[in-house]
Amino acid sequence: MPVDFTPEMKRDYTIIAPDIFPTHMELLEQIFRMYGYNLVVAHYEGQKVIDTGLKVLHNDVCYPAICMLGQQIYALTCGDFDPHKSALIMFQTGGGCRASNYLCLLRRALHNLDMDYVPVISLSFTALEHYSGFKITPFMLLTGIRSLVYGDMMLLLKNQTAPYEIHPGDTRKVVEKWTKELVNQFKHHKGLTGPAMKKNLAAMVKDFHDIPREKKELTKVGIVGEIYVKYSSFGNNGLEKFLASQGCEYMVPGVLGFFQFMFANVKTDYRYFGGKRKKLVMAVIAEKALASWERIMINALKPYPEFACPNEFKKTQALAAKVVDPGVKMGEGWLLPGEVCELIEKGYNSVVCAQPFGCLPNHIVGKGTIRRLRELYPNANIFPVDYDAGASKVNQENRIKLMLAMAGEL
Repeated sequence: MPVDFTPEMKRDYTIIAPDIFPTHMELLEQIFRMYGYNLVVAHYEGQKVIDTGLKVLHNDVCYPAICMLGQQIYALTCGDFDPHKSALIMFQTGGGCRASNYLCLLRRALHNLDMDYVPVISLSFTALEHYSGFKITPFMLLTGIRSLVYGDMMLLLKNQTAPYEIHPGDTRKVVEKWTKELVNQFKHHKGLTGPAMKKNLAAMVKDFHDIPREKKELTKVGIVGEIYVKYSSFGNNGLEKFLASQGCEYMVPGVLGFFQFMFANVKTDYRYFGGKRKKLVMAVIAEKALASWERIMINALKPYPEFACPNEFKKTQALAAKVVDPGVKMGEGWLLPGEVCELIEKGYNSVVCAQPFGCLPNHIVGKGTIRRLRELYPNANIFPVDYDAGASKVNQENRIKLMLAMAGEL
């Protein structure tokens, strides 16, 4: 039987989470603390983490598992945390990919390390498990997602400002300023109402706008792919840093779109397969809430046309429907080609599709849709790049250099 996370543990235990979205996780960490959970993000990186993951997991498991579970096991074994006062948490969609087996993998690894006493918590849309001392209420879920809007805005503004800054480090200082400000607001239960979000986002955009920038032509590159290697610098071997070193401006679609994708899929399931209407109604309500927060972000960007603004999600859905049926939803599903279309239409004609090696959903909707995407966008320069514990960083970077060379010929 899995170890329960009890109400007593809520008071005394540290919950260790993997670092999935580096720009967003510090904000999300504070939301958990608002609700009484001492959540800490494991920021460990390097070969020591990969070696830990390979040691405790089967080497056929997907690369994100090796990275994320490796971070958590390393946290328990490196001496920074007391294993007898720690729990692990795994964020899951509950979909049809290997990520739904992460709980079993993590528990088997703990068993082999004689750490069966460590609770493992699943945080998922489908409530894979239940715990007496850990519960995500709908309000807490939506509050957490609302915090991601701020992370998305910082991600978008940072990526469009840093490559052009006249004084190196100005962008980083603004990111640090706003991260500190938002964390402080969250500590005092502020910054999460509609009016507060409007005020904060408008001020945030102005701060990035006021950073002195030079006008220059850079190759614009979009990044899509499996949700972990798409965002995590640890998972994608510093992809963003490498693109910056090659004189590129890169764009990564926001995390909010993935949650909108998940709620939209509930409607697709109901239409194709039926099911409980209550679940459909809750998904529709959540989808409307996310769309309203998305509009706040878009409206904050409108006075500043120099910043490329994200599409409303409904438009991304419509673009995806030109490529694949909405029933194609395993992994990142139709969202992946939808984001490719959006990036290309915004001028990011070169697109890196970051994929864990052997990730079935991403090879189908990533590599499998490239032909159709090139039919729709003849000038598209789409390159899949595989990431794995045994993959060569040099080969990955050489492949990206080839993409950039081809971009110069288009």
